[in-house]
Amino acid sequence: MRKFGLIGKKLGHSFSKKYFTEKFLREGVTDAAYELYELSSAAELPQLLSQEPELVGLNVTVPYKEQVIPLLDELDEAAAKIGAVNTIKISGGRTKGYNTDYIGFRDSLEAFYPEQERGQALVLGTGGAAKAVWAALDALQIPYKRVSRQAGEEQLSYAQLTPELLQKYNLIINTTPLGMYPQVQEAPELPYESITSRHYFYDLVYNPEQTLFLQHAAGKGAKVLNGLPMLYLQAEAAWNIWNL
Repeated sequence: MRKFGLIGKKLGHSFSKKYFTEKFLREGVTDAAYELYELSSAAELPQLLSQEPELVGLNVTVPYKEQVIPLLDELDEAAAKIGAVNTIKISGGRTKGYNTDYIGFRDSLEAFYPEQERGQALVLGTGGAAKAVWAALDALQIPYKRVSRQAGEEQLSYAQLTPELLQKYNLIINTTPLGMYPQVQEAPELPYESITSRHYFYDLVYNPEQTLFLQHAAGKGAKVLNGLPMLYLQAEAAWNIWNL
């Protein structure tokens, strides 16, 4: 039996096991199982691999997408460039890291954000998921500004996001876990009153289906999308890598 799974700190929000279990049933894959592995730190990865010798593939979620890199034997070129890993292939006792978040985000954004509407983007958060988003925006030639708690070079703080500034950016992407189940009453600090029907809001969070961030935006007539299309696309890309 081939084993696959997801590693992260808290996985109660994740749909990955459900997605892969249903995929295996639907496609008649009888030699595979997918499990959730909550690790208290990324440093527990080698121990997990020794305890579960049948593991041949892992997905990686917050907060370990950057922390696992030094623990891997090899990095795919794209993952090395992005600086974050969300997929690990285990073969012959060796581990290789990939980034399929990039593929999932890029392809889902292209379908959601029409070329004729494209302007500038604000990317909320600067973690491992944000790195994949930055790379996808670069590939699609969509200019963007990073947003974090602290302002810096090429980076805005949340305090700088005025109603006037929000009019310059019609794509707002949340890469933070704010609003994720079970903390569903949280949302990034934005002047939501200044959102218009010109705006596109993309939240990488998919549980709940519509976060407070997306509810605020939809209430102002903005187009909204959660992270489920990205999850499915990155999962399929990971499956392809594991089966190469």
